[in-house]
Amino acid sequence: MCDSRRRYRRLRDCIQPDVLVLFVGINPGLRSAQTGHHFAGYSNRFWRLLHESKLVSEPLTYREDRRLPEWRLGLTNMIGRCTTGIDALDAVEYRQGVESLKRKIRRYRPHIVALLGVTIFRVLFSPKEQLKDPLDLGLTTMQLAGARIFLLPNPSGRNAQYSYRQMLTVFQVLRDNMEQSRKKHGSSTMKDSTRRL
Repeated sequence: MCDSRRRYRRLRDCIQPDVLVLFVGINPGLRSAQTGHHFAGYSNRFWRLLHESKLVSEPLTYREDRRLPEWRLGLTNMIGRCTTGIDALDAVEYRQGVESLKRKIRRYRPHIVALLGVTIFRVLFSPKEQLKDPLDLGLTTMQLAGARIFLLPNPSGRNAQYSYRQMLTVFQVLRDNMEQSRKKHGSSTMKDSTRRL
């Protein structure tokens, strides 16, 4: 269904050099592929969480995903193919996606890689015997290609495991970690309101 090139587009990454936080989703959903923009699903809470956590200084919608670098944020997917759900993805796609993600991290060198959902974390780090163990959200002890790993809940409206308040709290912790990284490495994370980047 999602393989039709006439109706669905591969999403462009929203990353530029000097990125502090790189958000990583598993793969695009149908609406994102139709619109050509990340997190375009009607019930997806990603954009609201970004603003309410103060990771960005103004409300954004999926149509403005290309603006994320203004706040030194980036956005990519581990797998480019869109599907109605992750059950349609296979092991080969996951393996290729991991290698592709490592290349992007080496190229852009984000300080923090924020994984949007426990499934991505398990694909990258969890041995098979630990797949069922609960995972703690927030900054982890893991690294990928030299970047620290921060675990966020999947912001999809289908994710009923976490309340909106829980999601917002973890996004706020990410903001605090980003600010600590900014202070450590210098320069502002927020765009100067008096000029366009």
